[in-house]
Amino acid sequence: MRSIGRRFAGATVLALLAALSGPAWADPAAADGQATLGLSAVLNGQTAPLTGGVRWRVFSAKTEEDGSHALIVESNLAEPTLTLPPGDYVVHAAFGLASAAKRLTLGPEVRTERLPIAGGGLKIGGVIGDQAIDPSKLSLAIYVPVGRNPEGKLVDAKAKAGDIVGLPEGNYHVVSTYLDTVGGRFLAGAAPSPNGKSAAPAPPATIPSNSIVSADIKVASGKLTDVTLRHRCATLTVKLVNKPGGEALANTTFTVLTPGGDVIRELIGAFPSLVLAEGEYAVIARHDGKTYQSTFQVDTGVDRDVEVVAQETSQGTGQEAPQDAPNAAGKEQD
Repeated sequence: MRSIGRRFAGATVLALLAALSGPAWADPAAADGQATLGLSAVLNGQTAPLTGGVRWRVFSAKTEEDGSHALIVESNLAEPTLTLPPGDYVVHAAFGLASAAKRLTLGPEVRTERLPIAGGGLKIGGVIGDQAIDPSKLSLAIYVPVGRNPEGKLVDAKAKAGDIVGLPEGNYHVVSTYLDTVGGRFLAGAAPSPNGKSAAPAPPATIPSNSIVSADIKVASGKLTDVTLRHRCATLTVKLVNKPGGEALANTTFTVLTPGGDVIRELIGAFPSLVLAEGEYAVIARHDGKTYQSTFQVDTGVDRDVEVVAQETSQGTGQEAPQDAPNAAGKEQD
């Protein structure tokens, strides 16, 4: 009998606690009169929600005097949960340049909404040879062709390699520029400080190289288009030396040109470096009032030194080392 009494007393306590806490099915949002809205977005034709790159904005459905709608709240979370007072709203989801909107009337409730976005995803990467390029070394621009001009309308100048860019379905033109972060270190040279010690080197600059690749891309709604662009370039270090393999001469100014005479880059230092697209180039070195020049070849993925030998010629200009020495004169042999 005592055990039955204990069980009855325990059941009475549980019933009392349940009565005090309210019904088990009670909506927590309804208790304070607010609405809880859970949001997610999906590309048309897909079932899995987007996990990043979505920007949410919730506007009042009421039109202001100037025709605008007041922004109530915004979020960069892929699947935010928002607390809002009951009322009429317009929910807008942007995935890059693709977007969707929906009008909602909320009461004191918990509610979830999934917005379908009519667009696709574009992911861009780059390689040199068979090596992937660090995304930070690529500058990407996305255009919509207009007529016969593939770069008719710039739609995204800040796309990042490796990220998924949301775009409406259609045709696009992508331009990828390889960024040179090595040549910038030597643009100013190393000047001595007043106490005679070498000054700290200038931080590396980021300079667009002449390695530029473009491609025409078609983005389909509900699909991810993964594109890899192949850059053909290498990193070269130029030196002025008294003999092949010799020590680089300091306080030298270098001018790198195309065979047609267009200036690619001007550098100052003993052995400055730069990134160049595959092809043939000329380099002019100036030191102690004298000028020397040579030509060299850039091969994709072959990072190397280019030596200009400080030897006088009958025309008063320098030339590269003999053919049997490293970085021989004239156009290099494979």
